[in-house]
Amino acid sequence: MNGPDLSGNPLKLSVGLLVASYIIGEFIFPKYPLLYIFNLVGVIGMIFSISLFIAGFSIFQRYEENPAPSSGSNRLIKTGVFAYTRNPIYLSFVLFFLSMFLIFENVMYCLSALGVSIWLHHWIIRAEEEYLDSHFGDEYNRYKNSVSRWIFF
Repeated sequence: MNGPDLSGNPLKLSVGLLVASYIIGEFIFPKYPLLYIFNLVGVIGMIFSISLFIAGFSIFQRYEENPAPSSGSNRLIKTGVFAYTRNPIYLSFVLFFLSMFLIFENVMYCLSALGVSIWLHHWIIRAEEEYLDSHFGDEYNRYKNSVSRWIFF
């Protein structure tokens, strides 16, 4: 079964962007020192983002669904972290970048978080939503109306 028609792989792009952000941020842009409390918030955010990724990924495995965004779906997952956000894995990517910024004070991680969130929101998530709407219809619309795309919107 074919899934949504997507331009790019979010995991591969995020890993590549992490490497590029490190190189550009460490050797080109200056660091912007933050208060120690922000570094601690970054560590907590990092732990939370990794936990969110693992929780979302493990639910896909439990339901025997392929987590690749371009794969088809046999069922709509609405339990676990998917009861709070429709995109926990993508949310974990953005939170990871923001956490990296807070920990390492590298502004490129912050800029990357902004870029990744815009790309995910407009090109990946919308394509997935169109696919899920056409595949699951009313069930997906009820889920979409009860659970936010990210967390707050």
